[in-house]
Amino acid sequence: MDTSQVVWIVVGIFVLLAVIAVVTILTGKRRAAQHQRQEEADRQRAAEMREEAKATELEAREREAKASMAEAEAQRAEVEAERLRQQAQERQADAQGLRETVTHHHQEADSIDPDVTRNDDPRSGR
Repeated sequence: MDTSQVVWIVVGIFVLLAVIAVVTILTGKRRAAQHQRQEEADRQRAAEMREEAKATELEAREREAKASMAEAEAQRAEVEAERLRQQAQERQADAQGLRETVTHHHQEADSIDPDVTRNDDPRSGR
């Protein structure tokens, strides 16, 4: 082999190495750009997920507040119902007392009325 052939082989090897280096650099840059685009998309997605989480958290707090209000309303209704039960029992006791008084008055009236015999029941119509 003569010197010119060796020079051309060496030049060819350098050109081949330069092409390989350029392809490697371009591939690396493309990968870096793709990686950067992916990171940006991931950031965007993460931001959207955070916004959704914030909205969901707000809705959860709102529902908890409504549940607390409903619980308080139920407790208020229970207290009111208990108060009404007590009031009804008092009125029932008053009514029973009045009935007993009426019965007592009837019995007393019957005991002093000369037209009523002891075996007669004025309420039965005899």
